[in-house]
Amino acid sequence: MKMQQILSLVRRAVQDYNMIEEGDRIAVGISGGKDSLTLLRVLKAMQRFYPRKYELEAITVSLGFEGMDFSPIQRLCDEIGVNYSIVETDIGHIIFDERKEENPCALCSKMRKGALNTKAEELGCNKVALGHNKDDVIETFLMALLYEGRLHCFSPCTFLSRRRITSIRPLIYVPERDVKGFAGREGLPVVKNKCRADGNTAREEMKKMIRELSLKYDHFEDRTFNAIKRSYLEGWRAEENGLSQ
Repeated sequence: MKMQQILSLVRRAVQDYNMIEEGDRIAVGISGGKDSLTLLRVLKAMQRFYPRKYELEAITVSLGFEGMDFSPIQRLCDEIGVNYSIVETDIGHIIFDERKEENPCALCSKMRKGALNTKAEELGCNKVALGHNKDDVIETFLMALLYEGRLHCFSPCTFLSRRRITSIRPLIYVPERDVKGFAGREGLPVVKNKCRADGNTAREEMKKMIRELSLKYDHFEDRTFNAIKRSYLEGWRAEENGLSQ
């Protein structure tokens, strides 16, 4: 996917859910993966023409795994003119060595977001942009249904009242395959994940199941995503954001 195409989808999501307001200072959470790097590049490009002016910061929460080199991301941030901060933590050690978590992803996510939001506050940011794409939306919805027996999905925007920070997800209209294509086309410096659980998670199983269902049922992913948008899940209902169904 080319920059113009992905910009169109991101701008539509941002406008549909009023993700960016005049004077926002937005921290982009950079894991080192294709999604977060794509989000950073697109938000920086959109900054040039979007009618509401905003500032950007880039933040990586390091989990403390050996062999993680974020210097290519530093170079990218220097090139595009975005300040880059790395938060050093021992989250990986706590989860795998101390607590020996059998299902580490939920706790890891909670701890990473806590560290990210704390740094965003320190930098004077009022919003944190996360790199969840369209596939992530569908996977999260189905995981909640199948593993927890409830209808749930993260919202496009989430206000954290305790910290007075809003999480936004501008990539929710962009399929993962298009993010991957964009990252490859742009030569984004993806940093390989050193997590011991990488590739062996419930989310990976969900990806496989969705691929199988997509082969069996036409437009399965689009229909599921549109059902989420039309649902009463918090933050997703179209008319709540001034949209038509």
